[in-house]
Amino acid sequence: MLSLENISLELEVEERIVSILNDVNLNFEAGKMYALTGPNGSGKSSVARVAMGIYKQTGGRVLYNGEDITELGISERARKGIGYAFQHPARFKGMPVKDMLELAFKHSDGYNCKVLRDIGLCPDDYLERTLDNSLSGGEIKRIEIATLLALNPKVRIFDEPEAGIDLWSFEQLIDVIGNSHRKDTTTVVISHQEKILNMVDEIVLIEKGTVSMRGSRDEIWPQIKESAECSCRKNCRLEEDIYADCPR
Repeated sequence: MLSLENISLELEVEERIVSILNDVNLNFEAGKMYALTGPNGSGKSSVARVAMGIYKQTGGRVLYNGEDITELGISERARKGIGYAFQHPARFKGMPVKDMLELAFKHSDGYNCKVLRDIGLCPDDYLERTLDNSLSGGEIKRIEIATLLALNPKVRIFDEPEAGIDLWSFEQLIDVIGNSHRKDTTTVVISHQEKILNMVDEIVLIEKGTVSMRGSRDEIWPQIKESAECSCRKNCRLEEDIYADCPR
């Protein structure tokens, strides 16, 4: 359904050009759930933002259902059926939650307050509230996810949906994301959370701007855990060596 071919990305950071992605090749199929994971700064969100058209790749192309959409902008990709939930959602001063949801439903199949209940918010308490700083980070995050569900895109990209969410809400959001996934949709979740990694069909490990591992969760997750444990043991030994002669 969605393919990234030979994607490279360079961005200007503090007046210098930095290489972010290097020859990334990924294919996301309909009916499957994927997790993009990896160290902070590895390029996970950059991969998703290239797919959505937020970042313009330096090289390579993006295909959607076989169509080259490399030159299409964010709005055009959204109309074709690609949706994105940001790690840190935007706020819109003066816009009520109700208006945002109505706008989303206008492009899907009709208005339904159930999307708010699904993500743990009472419609009566939130429909008239505005999307500004009066909402907490967790509230604005849940409302954005509700908006994405209202849009009902064929490709749904969730950038760290657990960010800013309390534990109870996190458990509920996992159920919402999983239960809303269908055979005709593609779900991509950027996350470090083990519970999310265990619910997907495939895990993609991004390291230093490249795809270092990819496969089923049963194949990849044990390797990631083993690698993390080895790194932890190495760091602990290093710390012991550093402080061995320290007169504490």
